[in-house]
Amino acid sequence: MSKSAAEPIQIRMGGYGPPTTTHSRALKMIGDRLAAEFGDEVDIKYVWNVMDLGYKGEDVLWMVEHGILTLAYQSTSYLTSRVPELGLVDLPFLFEDLEQARSAMDGKLGEYLTERIEARIGYRMLGYLENGYRHISNRLRRVREPGDLAGMRIRMLPSEVHCRTFELLGAIPVPCDLKQALADIASGTVDAQENPLANTVTYGVHKLHRYHTLTGHFYLSRGIYANRAAVDGWPVKLRDAMRAATREAVHRQRELAVDEETIARREIEREGCELIDLSAQERDAFVRMVRPMHDEARSRFGEGVFALAR
Repeated sequence: MSKSAAEPIQIRMGGYGPPTTTHSRALKMIGDRLAAEFGDEVDIKYVWNVMDLGYKGEDVLWMVEHGILTLAYQSTSYLTSRVPELGLVDLPFLFEDLEQARSAMDGKLGEYLTERIEARIGYRMLGYLENGYRHISNRLRRVREPGDLAGMRIRMLPSEVHCRTFELLGAIPVPCDLKQALADIASGTVDAQENPLANTVTYGVHKLHRYHTLTGHFYLSRGIYANRAAVDGWPVKLRDAMRAATREAVHRQRELAVDEETIARREIEREGCELIDLSAQERDAFVRMVRPMHDEARSRFGEGVFALAR
């Protein structure tokens, strides 16, 4: 690398969770590998949770775009207004299982989405961490069928597809950023939320919601977004090392996420909450209610793009 030790390349990584989450640990894996390879030629710093500094979780996106952070992770759902094609992976019950979802995001579907994102925003996409399957928790009642959601105010990510899904299920979507969501959940302004179990525990929602239904309705990824100007200006050796470090971290984060979900389930049970596993027949009732979303997606994106998910 051409930079001298006196002028290290600044790499600032950010997110919106404590350092113990699998996503924060993935950032640390990337940083540790780069530090081991390049030593004092790089200066790596972490902002684990921007919400601790008064920002919203979604703010990491503009922070990366404008170079305040070099890279950060965030759910792809936050970008659907700017990259409509990302609405495809917001669809409910899109993947059959984790293996299919991961293969799609690491394969042609991920390549297609990366191309669309980079065409519209000043990012370099480095990979897709796993946010996992999302489930419903609420403070009001057991949810075993779509009718149980009737009139329930549920916090959603700011995704048109997500909101439309829960409208079809009879709920009242309340889209908002995580920071506002946690305040609304604590105050009871919203009755429910949907998240992977690990997120539900990380943010303490299981202490406020008694009922947890394992619907697995959405599988979401958290893209790793890097500032394009910064990365493109690095020496080739560092760019290649960053790509390699990210691939390794994504693989390891997904392994950790499976373990974390098991630990989270135990925490929810320990809190005295009810975990509701749906039968195949009960789950299919939810699938049938949102089937129009898939028909609309085929019309909007085309069968060829839709097939990339499979």
